[in-house]
This record gives sequence, structure tokens and C-alpha cells, in this order.
Amino acid sequence: MIWLTWRQFRPQAIAAACALAAVAIVLVATRPGLSAGYTAAGLSACHAHCATAASIFLDRVGNFDKFLDFAGVLLIIVAPALMGLFWGAPLIAREVADGTHRIAWNQSVTRTRWTIVKLGLVGLAAIATAGLLSLIVTWWTSPIDAASLAGGSAQAATGGNGVHVTFNGFAEARLDPVIFDARGVAPLGYAALAFALGVTAGVLLRRTLPAMAVTLVAFVAIQVLMPNFIRPHLLPPAHITTPLSTQHGQVNTNAGTGITDIQLTGSFNQPGAWVLSDVVITPSGAQPSDIVVTPAGPEFTVLPRACTPTPGSAFNPVPCRETLAAMHLRQSITYQPASRFWPLQWIETGIYLLLAAGLGGVCVWQVRRRRTP
Repeated sequence: MIWLTWRQFRPQAIAAACALAAVAIVLVATRPGLSAGYTAAGLSACHAHCATAASIFLDRVGNFDKFLDFAGVLLIIVAPALMGLFWGAPLIAREVADGTHRIAWNQSVTRTRWTIVKLGLVGLAAIATAGLLSLIVTWWTSPIDAASLAGGSAQAATGGNGVHVTFNGFAEARLDPVIFDARGVAPLGYAALAFALGVTAGVLLRRTLPAMAVTLVAFVAIQVLMPNFIRPHLLPPAHITTPLSTQHGQVNTNAGTGITDIQLTGSFNQPGAWVLSDVVITPSGAQPSDIVVTPAGPEFTVLPRACTPTPGSAFNPVPCRETLAAMHLRQSITYQPASRFWPLQWIETGIYLLLAAGLGGVCVWQVRRRRTP
């Protein structure tokens, strides 16, 4: 049974091996240049205050390396879906559509063993492929990830008319919802679930193309729901409230629009933190009624009405600063610390593997109970 399954899966396995080899050759050939730039910028010997060295290194990353970085992320995100579509959906659906299941299900090998072997062998191949791809891409991008952690900056607000609130801190790419999906062990869980979704859709629909469509829709829906609604709460998020200083606000004037504003800086400093929400509040914890807060994705603009300049007159920052100081504004931040990257990876991977195992059980149950026409 194992030999038969391997013979049927051999073309897909050879194609996957060739694709992995091509990716590995390109990344191994280009990694020395990336490592040399990392060392030349002084990051390899830097232990504190590495922002300047990180900025130098990231500025020197070439366009081709940037393309490879983007392509690696995209490839790992797309690969599990492709495995679900082309490995999972046809695995049993094609047997039923072609009628070959009549022979397979009436041999000395039981249906249960037949299904488990096919699911196990091809499923393990999907997990191994995703794991190897994640390993090589994570290894190649490790200098970029380290530099991003050392020298990035996270901002809560930019642009617009009014008072802009920013917070100091380093942004680590690994906890970004998109990058998170392309690092560590998470791609193994994604590949397992995508494959299991494909097989289950094929068993239930008994047609390959409809099963592929259902697999794609279901997998994309899960991948959208997880980072937006589930992942932020897999571990209780941390919360911190920090004061906003009005003493050293930077006055900015937009040459194109003529809009003048004051940029305030908070004291939040959590390297690599994944900021889930950030709002401006008063000492009582409420959002002040005399401040207009305009969301703009992860950014917001805060505009006290007292700071609105008179039409036709120059903007005077002194009264505005005094008004802001009297408000004693604070920034309330909810976030996942960078130290939770691996706990979140393992928890999410475990969830996906459990879902995949459950779907595998559904496939075995459906094949056992289905009558052979």
C-alpha cells in the first residue's frame, strides 16, 4: 500500500523536490552577500544601541535581496494553499471520479488502512516540504530580521492636521501578521490544515475542481480570521499606559498643504512588540471629548479643538502645548511582547495540527461508511 501510494504521488514529490532545490540554490548563493553586509555594518559585534548600524545595513540591502525577501514570504504563504489544492483535493476525489476506488476498496487492504496510508504519506510530505521551505527562508532572512529588531521604529500616528502621537520602540518583523506566517514552525501547521481541507472537500464533494475551489476559499478564510481575531488572544495581551510629553513636541509644516501640527512622543519602548491597539486617554481612563481622534489604519491623528489654527493666521504652538499639558494625556497600548513569538508559533501550530487531525478522522469515517457503487 505504501509503495502504491508513493507511485501515485511520485510526480508531485519530484516537482516539489525540484522547486525546493531551486529555492535553496538561489538563497544559499545569495546569503553570503547578505551576511557580509550585516557584518560590515557592525551588527554582528553590536550588543547595545545598534539602531545606527541596523539602519546602515537595511539601507544597503540591494533590490535583488529585497525581492528575494518578499518572494520568500509570498512563497511560504502560498505553498500550503497549493498543497491543499493540488495534493489534497485530488487525493481521493480523483479516485472516486475516475472509478478506480471500486478496485481499491475491494482488495484485501481495508478502506481504513488505505485512507490512513494515503493521508499519512502525502500529509507528511506536505508538512516536510513546508518545514524545509520555512527553514531555508528563515535562515536566509535572519540578518534582516535581526536588523529590523535592532533598528526599526514603531509609530502610532503620522500625517494629517493636529497633534500626532508616536511611541518609541523597535519593530521586529517576525511578529508582523504577514511575516509571522512565513517564519518558524507555523507553516507546518498551515500545510497540514490546507492538505486536510483539500482531502476532506474531495471526500465530501467527490469532484476535484469543486473540492479545489472549496479548499481555497476555506483556507483563505481561516488565514484571514486567525491573525485578526484569534491570534491576538491566544495569550492574554499585555497592557501599558504611558504619559505623553508636551514639552519637546516637534512643530511640522506640510509644504504642500500648509497644515501645521505638533508631534508628541510617548515613552513606550518594547522592542519587537506587536501593538494591537493604542488610544489617547485622560487620567480617568476615558477618551477626552474635546479631542478629535481620526483613525487611519494603525495610525491616528489627535486634534484638540483648542489647537485649531484661525483661518489665515500663523499656527502658534505655545497655547496648543499649554492646552495639551493641562489635559495630562496618556497613551493606552495593548500589545503582544516580542518574547511571545515562539509561544504563539507553537500554540497556533498545535491548533492547526489538531484541526488537520480532526479532518483526517472525518475522511476515514466517510470512506468507511460510503457504499461502493
